[in-house]
Amino acid sequence: MTVLPDDGLSLAAEFPDATHEQWQRLVAGVLRKSGREVSDEAAEEALSTALEDGLRARPLYSAHDSAPDPGLPGFAPFVRGGRAEGNALGGWDVRQRHAADDGELVLADLENGVTSLWLVVGAGGFPVSSLGRVLDGVYLDLAPVVLDAGREVEPAAAELLRLYEERGVARDAARGNLGADPLAHEARTGDGGFDFAPVAALARRCAEEYPGLRALTVDALPYHEAGGSAAQELGCSLATGVAYLRQLTEAGLSVEQACAQLEFRYAATADQFLTIAKLRAARRLWARVAEVCGAPGGQVQHAVTSSVMTTRRDPWVNMLRATVATLAAGVGGADAVTVLPFDHALGLPDAFSRRIARNTSTILVEESHLSRVIDPAGGSWYVERLTDELAHAGWEFFQSIERAGGQAAALRSGRVGEELAATWAARSAKLAKRREPVTGVSEFPHLAERSVAREPAPEPPSGGLPRVRRDEAYERLRARSDAHLAATGARPRIFLAALGPAAAHTARLTFASNLFQAGGIEPVTEGAFEDSGATEVCLCSSDALYEERAAEVAASLRAAGASQVFLAGRPGQYPGVDAYVFAGCDAVAVLSATLDRMGVS
Repeated sequence: MTVLPDDGLSLAAEFPDATHEQWQRLVAGVLRKSGREVSDEAAEEALSTALEDGLRARPLYSAHDSAPDPGLPGFAPFVRGGRAEGNALGGWDVRQRHAADDGELVLADLENGVTSLWLVVGAGGFPVSSLGRVLDGVYLDLAPVVLDAGREVEPAAAELLRLYEERGVARDAARGNLGADPLAHEARTGDGGFDFAPVAALARRCAEEYPGLRALTVDALPYHEAGGSAAQELGCSLATGVAYLRQLTEAGLSVEQACAQLEFRYAATADQFLTIAKLRAARRLWARVAEVCGAPGGQVQHAVTSSVMTTRRDPWVNMLRATVATLAAGVGGADAVTVLPFDHALGLPDAFSRRIARNTSTILVEESHLSRVIDPAGGSWYVERLTDELAHAGWEFFQSIERAGGQAAALRSGRVGEELAATWAARSAKLAKRREPVTGVSEFPHLAERSVAREPAPEPPSGGLPRVRRDEAYERLRARSDAHLAATGARPRIFLAALGPAAAHTARLTFASNLFQAGGIEPVTEGAFEDSGATEVCLCSSDALYEERAAEVAASLRAAGASQVFLAGRPGQYPGVDAYVFAGCDAVAVLSATLDRMGVS
């Protein structure tokens, strides 16, 4: 065995460094071989991915991709974390959400890894009068409580403070958040008549008597759940935080006291890098706001796995989405993380789904040791650059809201709703064309899946911004198919006619099968068309075989009774073919029209 000398030289020392231009030239060569004629300079752009907010993810990042100095963890601008030790001492706060009047579930969570409680009280949750029963047996000096009470924040806060007194909890031992958030309530309900004076009184009382208790939440979830982008979520949260600072200081609190009363809530999605960058950018932006106001700039963050990304079909996949989102929230430096159970969209989660949700954080912290490294993403050229770009986009949106008169004025004028709706419309187009795939829904759907039934959950507040989901267009199509199945005993069907050997037709047969199943249309691939029970057909093969046989086969299928003939492939001139399905086609439009023709209402 040859032993290399320990002379401090790199094993690659004798090889010259490749330049960026050389890499571009090689990439352009590969693209030209695939039929794409591009210049060396355009090759990199050709491989870039468009993100929302005008951002792009490039295929290569290097030390030359500059970003501002993120500082050190626990120090301004807090990009690398709000605390110097990060989550290394014990992981993040595992915060479970409860909207049902069930103290047994609360105790089960606390006994099995949950470290704080997020209680939905009033509209969308349980009555304020049940708070004591829900918290029966809970050690309130050990388990922080975060309220989400909407307009009922004042009685809910009074009841929680009464419970602290009744159970002998020392005021400096109380931890959590009273959850006052008038602007989020307005965003959810359209109700703008929220008197801030009681909120300011609660904040003053917390500042003076309960040092571990905050009074206000800056909840950005209403904007995310209305279809907003990451930058819009950041901009709305900043505008809301600034509005609260103004009102709190006008009520007599110092800027430092006012800042200390705020906790920020953001969505964590399965787009892990965007989530990591969003949380890091949020701290940087709030640090800038606090700097201008003359206060410490640390931001306390609560990350919640996104309800927009969760699906009602094949809900088991939500476990995987939540795992990636939780990982991103932890890496991004969230102080508290809530994992919504995989069946959250179907009703009240059961004991199994709650267990999986809380264990998601436990595995990442205890088994994967994710919290042992402070700011794991720090130094990544891509993450640092994305953080910087997203911070600028978020700040720009924040400034546009401020120019419109602030968050309240922008909500009431409809400006925020219009901006979010435009973003969601653009994203909906990608979802319809399956440019943004949704596993189990628009990709690899499972028509034979047994439905998951749950008890109905309390109706969430409504009347303000809409709540959207990525699966909604396909869910409507699947619901039509389900109704047809219930009425007739069979799903609508389409016959897939495979031409030639497996090597020629397998790829497009699989594509067409997935596409039609996304609309609840059952593909039939065996036997003859006449025996399939279908009225429509899709040809599946290679371009070469289409040239030879598509017209002939289409004619024979029409003679056999086919009312519509699709071809899986790019549009061409094939006699007898009515429509084409291909990667990038509007799948929702195709499927909806197909169900219409089949008489599926």
